[in-house]
Amino acid sequence: MTQIAIFASGQGSNADTICRYFKHHPTIWVSCILSDRKAAGVFNVAALHKVPSVYLSKDLLMDPPSILKILSTYNINFIVLAGYLRLVSVDLINAYRGKIINIHPALLPKYGGKGMFGRHVHEAVHNAHESETGITIHHVNEHYDKGDIIFQAKVELNEHDSVEAIAAKIHQLEMQNYPKVIEDCIINSLH
Repeated sequence: MTQIAIFASGQGSNADTICRYFKHHPTIWVSCILSDRKAAGVFNVAALHKVPSVYLSKDLLMDPPSILKILSTYNINFIVLAGYLRLVSVDLINAYRGKIINIHPALLPKYGGKGMFGRHVHEAVHNAHESETGITIHHVNEHYDKGDIIFQAKVELNEHDSVEAIAAKIHQLEMQNYPKVIEDCIINSLH
């Protein structure tokens, strides 16, 4: 059995999709959801799916061994970032090397790095008049959005697409692809 921890900072739409996807999976289960924001909507997602949740306070974030202990309590062996805005600690990366993945709302290496998340990415894509954008699912390392790319999906843009329209297209790509790529990564990591 593979136990997933989801790290999120926002409303939790990706977390919700992931929880739904794995709800009746025979070998993969979402075992806990962690967030660095006390009022994050992802806590409502956790409650909806009856998944234990943990608030990562500043004290906890400054104490990676305590986070590792929490993950151990839930027997976590795979971590999924779903709108988590903090840089993952080196301790966590070392403990779960190759078993932490993230989704980014652009075609990396374009529009990645510190501060490039959500609307900021969509605005940059819009302002650059890109003809396409997409999502990138990648392994997590010590740098924002620099881990090895696992999967990318593209969507065409037209000159009339607003920032909101771009966001909607990206959201649809995320919902369609992230759970399946997570499943594939877990299955491949077991071989």
